[in-house]
Amino acid sequence: MGAITGGKSRYHHGDLRNALIGAAVELAAEGGPERVVLREAARSVGVSPTAAYRHFSGQGDLLHAVKARGQQALAASMTETLHARPRLDDPGEEAVRRAEAIGRGYVRFAIEHPGLFRTAFCRTTPEAPDDFTGLQAPDDRPEFAAFVELSDTLDALVATGRMRPENRPAAEVAAWSTVHGLSLLILDGPLAHLPADQRDAVVERTITTIVAGLVR
Repeated sequence: MGAITGGKSRYHHGDLRNALIGAAVELAAEGGPERVVLREAARSVGVSPTAAYRHFSGQGDLLHAVKARGQQALAASMTETLHARPRLDDPGEEAVRRAEAIGRGYVRFAIEHPGLFRTAFCRTTPEAPDDFTGLQAPDDRPEFAAFVELSDTLDALVATGRMRPENRPAAEVAAWSTVHGLSLLILDGPLAHLPADQRDAVVERTITTIVAGLVR
């Protein structure tokens, strides 16, 4: 996956809000949500904290924006992995390939960008809008792109006859819990001690197992 940000640069003119978010994304990539500090972002782009507070009400507001960027980057990793290999002619086989590919892209993002991955799922302020239950995306906001990709993939499994319709409700939770839990075991649990080749083998086995369970 390409770089999440274009590197640090001082702000000269244009959209200060986006410049601050970009700087905060870099901070998150370096150290997770704890590193996202509004004053630090302002310093990074070369403006005063007062100028930054004209665009964000506070720390939680900025963190919410970075969280959304992290979710978008996660979705991009999933789709990039999907398109890395050619489509299969058989629709059912392609639906299975798609399910496995987006799972790999999810875990790969966690491994390659742990700070931003953690930020993508952090809790922000209670005032931040969050009506997402994990069962259905409330709207088409970009931060729900990863979940929508998963839902569309599961729908394709049903449409091609690979998944039984009665197994479709809440299948997102089973698939998501598997790849997210695996990602955390790799980042913060015992799987962090595995050599890369063994880790990758575990990832592959886990993803093929959950997909096989979905289509059985």
